[in-house]
Amino acid sequence: MQATQTFARRLLIYQKERFPFLENGLFLTAFAFSAISYARICRGASGFVDIKAFLAAAISTICFFFLLRILDEFKDREVDAEFRPHLPVPRGLISFSELRWMGLVTLTILLLVNILLTPAMLKWLLVPLLYLFLISRDFFVSNWLNRHWEIYVFSHMFFFPAIDYYSSGMDWYLEGPGHPPFGMTFFFAVSYMNGLVWEVGRKLKAPENEEHNSYSKRYGRRKATWIWLCTITFAFGLAVVAAWYVGLGWLGVLLLAALYLSILFQGIRFLSQHTVQLSKRIELASGAWGLLMYLILGALPMLLHYF
Repeated sequence: MQATQTFARRLLIYQKERFPFLENGLFLTAFAFSAISYARICRGASGFVDIKAFLAAAISTICFFFLLRILDEFKDREVDAEFRPHLPVPRGLISFSELRWMGLVTLTILLLVNILLTPAMLKWLLVPLLYLFLISRDFFVSNWLNRHWEIYVFSHMFFFPAIDYYSSGMDWYLEGPGHPPFGMTFFFAVSYMNGLVWEVGRKLKAPENEEHNSYSKRYGRRKATWIWLCTITFAFGLAVVAAWYVGLGWLGVLLLAALYLSILFQGIRFLSQHTVQLSKRIELASGAWGLLMYLILGALPMLLHYF
């Protein structure tokens, strides 16, 4: 039945299950906006970057993460076929040949957007592109990384600040001194930790929806939940430092604290109630933390500056 469906229909189903374009598009646009905005605030620059630069950053960020999704389908093909046959690719909804074409089209869009809108940023585009290539190959030490799982995870999360480096360059490279301002160090660190929050949070499962290679299966449900709680606590601490650096003061601390405590509550509940509903809430909370935290760090200081 799937083979008789049009490619457009199958792509619609695929994105809904593996990479929701609307939700991810909004999140990743906020991700790019905040990186640029935070860089401008650190430099004391007024206004915002040219709309072409912002569009290039937003579209490129979406393309990067969609490419990551496609490359992961290839990298995990054997594991998915054995342990997750319900996913779109193992069940035959989308073929690897079609995925390859989707990847080539996405890469073409990525390059064309930068060539047409921000040609000066092409060299910085290589930073996340090179890192994407390396993590798709597990740094050419796949067997070793699989035996050292923590290093595997920690090494792959640098993809987040690599994209931030490119996006923020729309400010500090195109309009600034040519190098990131010191304050971006805090933003890069927060992005790295947000990647860990999202990575662990999406792989905390209840007994009914447990999966191969989930953190709850690898470490045990209780220990994995504590890992997530500690990770988001550390991310909160870094976000407070980043907010204070750009002058948000106690307003930033209070907003971040309210967000942190509301999300922390979901994890504490999951310690004693291992339900599917709560595991899904933790996954949603991990994404909500990233989205709202980025808006607090990037959008709020700019709004306060003008109003």
